[in-house]
Amino acid sequence: MPLLNKTEARSSSVGSPSGRSSTWSATRLALTAFFAVDGFLFAAWVVRIPDVRAQVSATHSALGLALLCISAGAVATMALVGRLCLRFGSRPVTVAALGVLSLAVALPAHTHSVLALGAVLLLFGAGYGAANVAMNSAAVDLVAELRRPVMPSFHAGYSLGGLLGAGAGGLLAGSVSTAWSLALAGALGLAVTAIAGTALLRAPAARPRPASAPSASPSRQLGRARLLVLLLGLTALCDAYGEGALADWATLHLTDDVHASAALAAAGYAAFAFAMTAGRLSGTWLTERLGPTRVVLFGGLAAGAGMTTAALAPSVPAALAGFVLVGLGLANIFPLAIARAGAAAGPQGVATASTLGYAGMLLGPPVIGFLADATSLPLALLTVATTSAVAGLLSLTTRHHRTP
Repeated sequence: MPLLNKTEARSSSVGSPSGRSSTWSATRLALTAFFAVDGFLFAAWVVRIPDVRAQVSATHSALGLALLCISAGAVATMALVGRLCLRFGSRPVTVAALGVLSLAVALPAHTHSVLALGAVLLLFGAGYGAANVAMNSAAVDLVAELRRPVMPSFHAGYSLGGLLGAGAGGLLAGSVSTAWSLALAGALGLAVTAIAGTALLRAPAARPRPASAPSASPSRQLGRARLLVLLLGLTALCDAYGEGALADWATLHLTDDVHASAALAAAGYAAFAFAMTAGRLSGTWLTERLGPTRVVLFGGLAAGAGMTTAALAPSVPAALAGFVLVGLGLANIFPLAIARAGAAAGPQGVATASTLGYAGMLLGPPVIGFLADATSLPLALLTVATTSAVAGLLSLTTRHHRTP
């Protein structure tokens, strides 16, 4: 990410103890562990959605309404969490939020009605939204401290956690009940939160990078920066719409439409998560060679093609191949959008783009549910192909915008 490197080079001339020699410091490892456990817990819930749906006897639209409670809990929490991060620091809020999420993930298995499921998903959404805002805020500060474009590595941790969570869920699907499976996931989340949280809170706090001050025409520069952040936020929203939709509906599509077994359905989300992880681990390398515009453009178009294949595929292998292509295509769009928003407008830019992005992730599943009842689930999933392509094409509108 040359743009981010240039931005960091313009940061304060005061030396930072975090240099290349401490790239994988205890602080970075601890924060990566939080991203990973966040992805693990979400995936642990995702692969058990078919079981929970059967348990509460929910239709597609009823399940969509219940999933909307995740969005509601997250949106209601995000603004408050931003203020809490400013007052108490993003690291303590990260630890608290992951603790709430670890406890909440076990609750859906104990519900027996759509109403009760929606109520516990409100709490789950609050913990998930709070964790993601706080973690990204902490990551932005650490990226500035390290003076290296390592944001994709944190998101790779999230994807790796999702892969492990989906894989474990698939292995346990035939032998362990939903209640025990989610309880074990929550216990692991609490253990990681305690260990990584201790390391994160004991480490010296990173010094956040202030937004660059415009050298001329302040009002005009500010207006351009706001427009750029808005476009980047829309890019993140389109990307995250697809990620959220696949997280909650991929397994159901494979079981209901492609007639895969529960284990193979879990493998579908695992394939998507694996592709996301691989793509993000190579994100910095790709961006340095192709540039952020090409990475986002090609990624969005590839994801659109993959989602079309997965939605309309008549066989499990073809659907799985489509999910892999979607994962590779979407992998770096969100991290690159968030990183550039931070370069354009500092922490406020990151907050705006992140909020739009996670709104897309959380609103995607209920939209898919309503469209599935109105038409069919495969046709509803084609909206992911559309938003993925839009995310790629939006990169063409931001390439000429200069960062202040």
